[in-house]
Formats: sequence, C-alpha cells, structure tokens
Amino acid sequence: MNLKVVEVKDLTVQFGQFKAVDQVSFDVRSGEIFGFLGANGAGKTTTIKVLCGLLVPSSGEVFVNNINLSKDAALIKEHVGYMSQKFTLYDDLTVEENLLFASRLRKMSIQYLQKRKDELFEMIGFSRSEKTLVRELPGGIKQQVSLVASMIHDPSLIFLDEPTAGVTPVYRQKFWSLIKKLAANGKTIFVTTHYMDEAEQCQRIALMRSGQLIALNGPVSLKRESFPRGLFELDPLDGSSNSDLVQKLRDSNALSFLEAYGYRYHIEVADENVWEELEPLVKSKFAVRKIDPSLEDVFISLVEGPLR
Repeated sequence: MNLKVVEVKDLTVQFGQFKAVDQVSFDVRSGEIFGFLGANGAGKTTTIKVLCGLLVPSSGEVFVNNINLSKDAALIKEHVGYMSQKFTLYDDLTVEENLLFASRLRKMSIQYLQKRKDELFEMIGFSRSEKTLVRELPGGIKQQVSLVASMIHDPSLIFLDEPTAGVTPVYRQKFWSLIKKLAANGKTIFVTTHYMDEAEQCQRIALMRSGQLIALNGPVSLKRESFPRGLFELDPLDGSSNSDLVQKLRDSNALSFLEAYGYRYHIEVADENVWEELEPLVKSKFAVRKIDPSLEDVFISLVEGPLR
C-alpha cells in the first residue's frame, strides 16, 4: 500500500463570508500522478496554496509528509516544489541566473546546485547554453526549465499548476513524458490542467466545484460512475442542426445528459420508455451510435453542467 504524502481532512478556507474551500477531504499517495480539476474559481489554487504552506486554513487538518501544516508549515518548504503557469522563471534573467536564484532561496551549495543541474538537464534533454535569456526560449523549453527550477532542491512532492497552458501539442506530450518519468522515480505529482487528454494520464482525479470536492476516482471509474448507462452520439444525417428536435429532447424526460460537440450531440438515456417513443424520429434525423464517455463528458456533466 502506497504511503500518503498528502492528507487533507475537512479543509475549509474562508475569506469573510465567502468560503473558497468548503470542508474538502482527500489524500495523495507516494509516486502518484494526482489530477486536480475544476472550473476557474472552483478553489483549486486556494487549496494548493494551503498545501504549500502559503495560506493558513480556516479549519480542518492538512498533513504533507506527516508534517501538520497548522503547526509547522515552514518545515514543508524543503519537501515541496511548485511550478506556476505564469511565474516560475524571470524572463530578463538567464537560465543559469534563474536556477542560481532558486538555489539561493533554498540555501543550496554551489556544488549541490551543479549536481542537480546536471541531473535535471539530462532528464529534460536541455542542450542550449545556460547563458540564454529565458525570454528567448521557446514556450515548451521554457516550461521544461521551469520544471527544473521547481525541482532544483529535490522535493518529494511537486505541484504543477496548469504547466502546459499555451504550449504546443508536441511539447505537451514531451512534458507529460517527463511527468511520468518523475512519478516512476518515486516523485509525487499534483497537477492541475484544463486539457482532458492530460487528465486521462493521472492515476486519480479530484473534481472541484464551487469550493467543494464533488468526485474523486480514477479516470475509468469516473466515467463509469458518471454515465452508468453509457452514451450515444447523434450525428446529423443532412448536416442540419435540427434545433427543434434537439429542444424537444431537452424538454422531454428521456435524457439525463445532452451536450453539443461541434455539430454532433452526446446523450445519455434516462427513461427508456420515453426514449422508445422519440427514437424513430431521432433516427430519421441523426445517425445514432453507442460511444464510450470521455473525461470531457464527465467534466461537463459534473463541473460545468450544474453551474450553467
């Protein structure tokens, strides 16, 4: 059984009358790639700030590597690394200067810094000069160097906050290869992302909505739990939107889920009897086929749907 690197029990963070995080509980295991998903404002960043010791919880208990953050938050700095979507590196400094600055904050020796740079540059395949200004690096390489900066002190737990936002698909794939390599070497990865293909690569996923944890499981289990009856895809036969029929389906009791995907629709049948009455009409306008739910379907159903 994997050790618990993070334990969160009834975490609440309140600003005045507003609860940014409302009685959230979960754990993260050693060597796990743990996905933390939700719409903007769901409470993800606030939770991460607590886990990094940057924000004091209003109530609840939080443990990172068995350190109680309510009592000893300063002690976890050597255990965690944090990579932000926007602000991990200084654009007007060179790669070398950025890493030196990060190491000085950690009070690392020059010898240990050089050792870590050699190890991490080899891991990411960095072949450019360290004298290169960060602003001159392509987006994908900049993100890889940001990862190096967040790991320079060899933390056991790494927080990645939308690490591939704005990066090309090729570099996103390369970055996730690095994430998997880190996890295979025993690092625990806590990652937020808006890309569902990236979320698929997490061992477990927590879904946040309006400050609350609404689902927690592996990708396969989340799909099965969210859509126990499976899904159908409706593909227009004549290219028409068939908006009147779609509205009729929305108004009926036949479906528990109906969402547009381009010019197609994904549906889940809730009432078989009502669906049987509508099915001939639907099949006269759409090609209907059974499909497997995606994480995007899950996200829309659980996170976005109730907020619309």
